[in-house]
Amino acid sequence: MGGNGRSVNWYRSFEDFDPRIWSLFAGPTCIYDEKPVDVLEQIAGQIQKQFESLPIDAGTVVAQPSPHTLRGAETNFYADAAEQQFDVTMFGQKVHVVATPVQYTWNYGDGTVFGPQPSMGGPLPQDRWGVKTRTSHVYAETGDFQVVLTTSFQGTYSVNDGPPLPIPGQGQFSTPPQTISVWRSITRNYADDCNQNPQGQGCPGVASDK
Repeated sequence: MGGNGRSVNWYRSFEDFDPRIWSLFAGPTCIYDEKPVDVLEQIAGQIQKQFESLPIDAGTVVAQPSPHTLRGAETNFYADAAEQQFDVTMFGQKVHVVATPVQYTWNYGDGTVFGPQPSMGGPLPQDRWGVKTRTSHVYAETGDFQVVLTTSFQGTYSVNDGPPLPIPGQGQFSTPPQTISVWRSITRNYADDCNQNPQGQGCPGVASDK
C-alpha cells in the first residue's frame, strides 16, 4: 500500500434490521484520498512531456559503402531502429510506456535533408552497391560529412497494468553524427603492365600522379 492509502474493511446490513446487524462484506482493501480518475487525468496531461524525456535510442545509421564512398555514386543509407519499452512512476502510479519507430528523417550533412518518411531503408548485397534506393544519396563534392538520423516514435502507455492508451504526439530522437568520407575516383588506361614498363604509373616505387 502506498503512503497515501489506507486499509479498510467493508460491512453490510439489511435496512429492516433495527438495531442493524452488520456482517463483513469484503476487505481489507486499500483506498486513496485522491480519486483514480483525477490521477489518470494528471498522467494524461503530462505523458507527452514524460515520453519526450525518456532515453529512447534513435537507432543507428548504416551506410553502404562505409566509411568511404565515392563522389557521384549512390550511397545506400538505412536505419536500424527498434521498439522499446519503459517503466516509469508518475503521480505515484506505475506507468508502462511502449515506443515504436514510425518515421525517419535523414540529414546527409551536405545540406540535403530527406524526410520525415516511413521507410527505414534496408541493406544491399555488396554486388548491388551503387544502386539507387529510397534512402540513398549522391554526394556532389568530396570531403567528410556528418550524417544524422532523426527517428520519430509513436507511443502508448498503460497505468497500473491497465489497457494501452495512445500518447497524443510523437517524440523525435536523433543519432550522434556519423562521419562518412566522400572520395573521387580516377580511371586510367595503360598500354602495358609493370613487367613490360616498370616505370609506368601505378607500378611499385613509382610516385602516383595526383
